[in-house]
Amino acid sequence: MRELIDDNDTFATYFRILYMKVYTDFGDLPDLADVVMTIGSYDGVHSGHQKILQRLNEIAEKSDTQSVVMTFHPHPRTVVFPDDDSLRLLSTYEEKVELMEAYGVDILVIVPFTKVVMQMMPEDYLKNILVKRFKPSSIVIGYDHKFGKSRGGDINLLRANADNYGYNVHEISKQEEQEITISSTKIRNALLEGNISIANALLGRPYEVSGVVVKGQQLGKTIGYPTANISLQETTKLVPKDGIYVCKIRVNKKRFRGMLYIGQIPTIHDKHPRTIEVNIFDFDQDIYGEIVTLELLDYIRDDQKFDGIEALTLQLAKDKESSLNYFASQTDNTITKQANKRRTTIAILCYNSANLLKEYLPSVIEACQSDDSILIIDNASSDDTLSVMSDNYNDLEVVKLEENYGYAGGYNVGLENVTTEYVAFINSDLRVTKDWLQPLVKFLDDNPNYAAVMPKIRSDKESENFEYAGACGGFLDALGYPYCRGRIFDTVEKDSGQYDLVSDVDWVSGAAFVMRKKVFDQLGGFDDTYFAHQEEIDLCWRAKRLGYKLAVVPEAVVYHLGGGTLDYNNTRKVFLNFRNNLSMLLKNDSAVSLVWKIPLRLALDGVAGIKFLLSGSPSSTWAIIKAHFAFYGSALSTIKNRKTYDSESIKRLGVSSILWKYYLGGKKNYSELNTITDEKK
Repeated sequence: MRELIDDNDTFATYFRILYMKVYTDFGDLPDLADVVMTIGSYDGVHSGHQKILQRLNEIAEKSDTQSVVMTFHPHPRTVVFPDDDSLRLLSTYEEKVELMEAYGVDILVIVPFTKVVMQMMPEDYLKNILVKRFKPSSIVIGYDHKFGKSRGGDINLLRANADNYGYNVHEISKQEEQEITISSTKIRNALLEGNISIANALLGRPYEVSGVVVKGQQLGKTIGYPTANISLQETTKLVPKDGIYVCKIRVNKKRFRGMLYIGQIPTIHDKHPRTIEVNIFDFDQDIYGEIVTLELLDYIRDDQKFDGIEALTLQLAKDKESSLNYFASQTDNTITKQANKRRTTIAILCYNSANLLKEYLPSVIEACQSDDSILIIDNASSDDTLSVMSDNYNDLEVVKLEENYGYAGGYNVGLENVTTEYVAFINSDLRVTKDWLQPLVKFLDDNPNYAAVMPKIRSDKESENFEYAGACGGFLDALGYPYCRGRIFDTVEKDSGQYDLVSDVDWVSGAAFVMRKKVFDQLGGFDDTYFAHQEEIDLCWRAKRLGYKLAVVPEAVVYHLGGGTLDYNNTRKVFLNFRNNLSMLLKNDSAVSLVWKIPLRLALDGVAGIKFLLSGSPSSTWAIIKAHFAFYGSALSTIKNRKTYDSESIKRLGVSSILWKYYLGGKKNYSELNTITDEKK
């Protein structure tokens, strides 16, 4: 989700946001209508804000429209009180944009807050900005939100004009509004007091500080604790209390452990500008000029003056030991100890899955054997997912992620400490049968040259039919289009046992598959730039390029709800599928074939866009266009990630063109295709 593409490329930078569109000028806004919108500064996008965004997205989803957040930059207070330089913000401009995207906002409009905006009469603000620019069907607003000149506009003005302008008003109650205000104040106070645990709890994630690595005095290097000196990107960013912190550092998409110093180096200097330095453990890269992000996890001690360099060095050794103990304690709270005694970790990634867990988790627990363990990875849910787990399943291990990393990044981070031989990846909307896992593990035990295996996947809604996401094994045609035994494009077959033989496949479904953990680690996990959709196909393609095989074992049967997190026709899914599929093709296929495949694929995607348009789905057409631009913007970084493996191992099992077979040949079922699939009893 973060830094999806090369930030040095200005064109690419525009498309580093996965799906959310960002506008900083009303003149660039497309024609909007019937959107669901809210307004506010949203500094920090903390847990209180997240509840508002969740409600915003729920209303938008029910209305089948887009969610819009209108916020301001710079912060209005800097314009209203230009002589007051005391304002310190919880999030920078860039952080706020990334957080809004992470919490599912469709459109973010960042209004330049000027004296002209400040002096607008409330009625003009409502008519010429909110109604004219957005044509909202609903406005989600706080009970005491003020807008316009002298803060004369409020929720009463919005309600009085609701019928005239055709929108509904959804009020954020007094209690909710007060909770947000209290949270912001508590977070700031906690950070200034060094109480990072309270701040992080209220934020719903670790507090972050980002900056550029610059040259320092090199003192740390001479005493055995080299540090990266951080120059803040924005001077209004709130810097926590001076002292030593446990932290994680994100450098070029990778996270490292370390300890952070904030202070004036009193042991060396009487008066020195406040400095931010981080000692990164087990790290020796040259990162001068790089932008890094620090995640503050725990506060170790206050800054203090020591009696010379030797005393300082001894204390730094203790600080590092304290930091390592912190990380060790976090590891102890994961499944690592238990996993060492077990062979398979059943990993379930969740995001706002409270209702799904109540419905589907009992079947997983009932089928769990003595040598299996269940791990719930919570992707920064804002609903009652964690409460459901603590109230009903407190004996299961839960890894709570501090932000939504998507399917790919969520599993990568959540499985960092897992050491079992196998990992079973299953969706939170999957109902398993009693003996679903044993045939899959046995197949991998008996076939060491196979990296992963999947079960037969039926629909939980229509149990006699295959389910869209994987059916009975996945394949790729020559152009990289995926299809399945039992599902080609939108045609899903009834399961009458026609595909009950074990078969080699090109890819296994992300809804349910088992993989060797060592292979997952060898591949570096999922490509987290995908966020979601087709990342499992990319993973499988890379595994095959290493010489491994993949299979489906239909003896194992599961039932998948499908679309439980994101409906199959959702335009966000359309965007991700088209963008990710092109990226996967560029990253994995041979250079010679890409010369003709990429142009042909782009043309065929254009045909798909026209088809969507003619069928009355212009939003899907626009999603394809955005997917192409995102693909162009990330093409250079994708090419850099290409690796060379054994060319003989990437031979695909699918037909040459599934488009030709399906649309022109009329082959709607997999059994009608001429394939080279290796099926066996």
